[in-house]
Formats: sequence, structure tokens, C-alpha cells
Amino acid sequence: MASSFIVIGSGIAGASVFFALARRGAGVTLVDDGAAGQATAASAGIIQPWSSSVDGPFYEVYAAGAAYYPELLSHLAETGVTRTDYRRSGALLVNADASALDAVQERLETRRAGAGEAMGRVERIDNERARELFPPLADGLDAVFIEGGGRVDGRTLRDALLEAGTRCGGTVVSGHATIERPTTVTVDGRRLAADAVVVAGGAWSAGLLGALGVAVPVVPQRGQITQLRVAGHDTSGWPSVHPLSHHYLVAFDQGRVAVGATREDGTGFDPRVTAAGQLQVLNDALSVAPGLADATLIETRVGLRPLADDAMPLVGAVPGHPGLFVATGYGAAGLTMGPLLGDALARTMLGEHVAVLDAVAPRDGSAAMAP
Repeated sequence: MASSFIVIGSGIAGASVFFALARRGAGVTLVDDGAAGQATAASAGIIQPWSSSVDGPFYEVYAAGAAYYPELLSHLAETGVTRTDYRRSGALLVNADASALDAVQERLETRRAGAGEAMGRVERIDNERARELFPPLADGLDAVFIEGGGRVDGRTLRDALLEAGTRCGGTVVSGHATIERPTTVTVDGRRLAADAVVVAGGAWSAGLLGALGVAVPVVPQRGQITQLRVAGHDTSGWPSVHPLSHHYLVAFDQGRVAVGATREDGTGFDPRVTAAGQLQVLNDALSVAPGLADATLIETRVGLRPLADDAMPLVGAVPGHPGLFVATGYGAAGLTMGPLLGDALARTMLGEHVAVLDAVAPRDGSAAMAP
């Protein structure tokens, strides 16, 4: 059994593996160079998989990730780390088309038994009630309320995982990593060796593994998300808002509301805020919640989501390279899936078989992972 580990990447994928290994007593070092565009640092943090239109293995992992959060919070609390900015404040699915809400409510009811307590109650509500829950909401939008909808701040959760991992004996090293061989990493000229290495470099994972001749079909997808400040309101309990489209609104404490996001393919590793992206984000937000028009624009964050070509994450052993593992390709679902899959990968590396990884294991000889 491997006794020392290196994890490359401090986003939700890498930080989750790091903490999961460290809390089990493994010797683990995490390496990250702090490159601009980390998806976790820019994410909205929505934990609400049940209304998703996707089905099959992706949905099963997605839903399991949301259900894992109470266990994750318990493990963090055991180390004395309690701040994650996670809260189950509910989710509002809104639309002016009653038939669209009918369809999504039917989907939720179908999934209720499998979701258990994580989903909570599902309730159809009118616009007046929806605006009581989220005051800036537009007239004419009815809603389906999902009690179990949650949100988490990606930066806070990442920092919590890293702090908890170091409290359990793990080490965090800043620097640029390159992989010399499956179990040897060079960090700014300093060689580090271990029994196993995990590449959890988000959209940069393909470049890291390319040095070993391993092709990983994960590319960056730029997402721009804007942070607003709403004066005079306690936003801490506001639900997230989902207009059954690509965009959303997510409320946090102290008047902060995150609105977004763009899904820009073909942008490469370019973490800029663009005029068109900013315009799209604000137009989308105000079309659903015109009451945000007077909010203060705090900042716009840009994340480069690691998007896999078949939409399924890649988590597990790299075929043909003993001691080398990968955790990437989460797309926009990283904060929901990442902690569960990170814990499962750590258990696998320590000798267990964890069934949830069967659906996301790198596929030898296929387009998903070619040695």
C-alpha cells in the first residue's frame, strides 16, 4: 500500500483528495502554483443537482455529491475547522411558463426517493411567495421551491480543506509542478518523490499529463461571474434562483449576491473579464431579478472550468502508469462532486474499492484517456 502521496492542484478536486488522505494519516504533500483562473475560486457554489436535466451516471454522481456534504462538514469539524460558508437556504426554480415548471417538478418528484433527506420538500409557490423569499425577483415568475438547495463559497471551502489537511499532518507547497515520471514531481527545480501522484490540476491537467504522453480530453471553458452587494437587506437566507436556463443567482451573507455565468468555449487559458461577458451576465441577472439594478458591482471573477469532452469527470488510476492518478473534468459541477470524489479517490489509493468511481474511471484506450 502506498504510504506517501503528492497532489498537484489546490482547487476543489485537489484540496478534497489532500484532506481525505491526510485525515486518514497518510503522508501527503499538495503543490499549487496559484495560476489565475482556478475554477473553484470563481465558482457560484450551487449545491442543487436534483433539477438537472442530465441523467444516468453523471446525475447519480452529482446527487451523491450533494448528499455527502453533511459527512464532509462533520469530518472538517473534527479537525476544528468549521467555516465553509455552506448553507441549505433552498433553491427557487423560476419561469413564466407554467408547463416548464410542471416538467421540472415532475422530474423532482421522480427523483425524490433516491435523493432522501438531501432534497427535502418540493413545493410549488406563486410569485408573491417567491418574492418574499427572494425580494429582487421579477413579477410574473412562479416557482418551485426545493428545501434542500444549498450553496457554498468555493474559496472558503477550499481554504477549509487545506487548513484541515495541514492540521492532520499534510504539507502545502507553493510552486510550479512538472511530472518527470509517474511518481516523481519537480517543483521549481526541486525534486519530490512519492509512492503515488494525483494530478488534480483542473483545466491544466492535460498539460501536466502530456509530459508523460498521456492524452486527457479536458479543455478550459471560461466562466465569468459577477459579485453584487445589495444594501439594506439580510441576504444570508435567500435561496438560490434558477431560471431553467444557463444562468443563476446565488445569495451569500452580508448582502452579497453572485450572478452568472458565461459558458465560453474555445477561449483557452485566458482569465479575462470581457465586455461581452460582463454585459451577458448583468442582462441575464436583471431579466430575472430587476430589483438588483441598484446593487453595487463588487467584482467579476473568472474561472476556467475543466470540461471533459464526454461531460463525465475523470477520477482514478491512469491506465498504463502505475502510481499515477487523476481527478479532473468536473466542469461546472466541481463544488458538488469534488468532495465526494476526492474522498473516494483517497480511499482507492489506500487500497479500497469504491463503487462511485466506477462511472468516472479513466477509460483505457478510449477517447477519454489515451496512454
